[in-house]
Amino acid sequence: MRPVPPPPRLRLLGQFRLELGTETVELCRNGQRLLAFMGLRGRVSRTVLAGTLWPEATEEHARGSLRTTLWKLPRGEPPLIRCHGDTLLITPVLRVDVHALTRTALGVVRDHGPPLYATPPLEALTGEDLLLGWDEDWVLVEREHLRQLRLHALDALAATLIRQGRPALAMEAAWASVRAEPLRESAHRAVVSAHLAEGNVSEAVRHYHAFCRMLNEELGVAPSPQFTRLLPGRTGWTGWTGQAGRTG
Repeated sequence: MRPVPPPPRLRLLGQFRLELGTETVELCRNGQRLLAFMGLRGRVSRTVLAGTLWPEATEEHARGSLRTTLWKLPRGEPPLIRCHGDTLLITPVLRVDVHALTRTALGVVRDHGPPLYATPPLEALTGEDLLLGWDEDWVLVEREHLRQLRLHALDALAATLIRQGRPALAMEAAWASVRAEPLRESAHRAVVSAHLAEGNVSEAVRHYHAFCRMLNEELGVAPSPQFTRLLPGRTGWTGWTGQAGRTG
């Protein structure tokens, strides 16, 4: 009995990579762009696809480039992309790593995961960005969407782990969020909350004041009252020199 080949895989996190069976398939640049866009969207009209991938070309030229690129894609059964009138559909058997990341992140944000994470999905939430080195507008939009989703998932994961009495792992999630976006207050709140969950009040206060200084130097603003209320005695910050919030 012949072994069942693995499903085709499309890797868009980090560098583009298409795997058919056990082989990595090399594609021309337009083929990569086409599969990446379809892998992200799943279902797209020819007009939208051609206009997005070849925005500087006339509609006729863009559609011609799309037909040529489709013809050059690897043949297989099922085909990677099916045509249904003016609509193109990616094959449902294709495994796209971005979709796995999105499911994981949304599961954390919605708290649809198990009540106790045997292994918190830190690795899945701290991987590489979408299509490194690509600078097309549609890629930048998708990359920022994934970045924000990851940050929200890391914040939510830290909060969940604190509730589960696992502050050390919560700290890992919180610091991953801080490293990704150093001025993100919710990430710093998660760090302080993890310190407090461990009973390390002095470290919590020290981190709070370090964030206050950074926020003041970079943006000239103070942290939110929500952050201040986390701390014992509602520790204030007197070094702020920004204009917002002043009276008189």
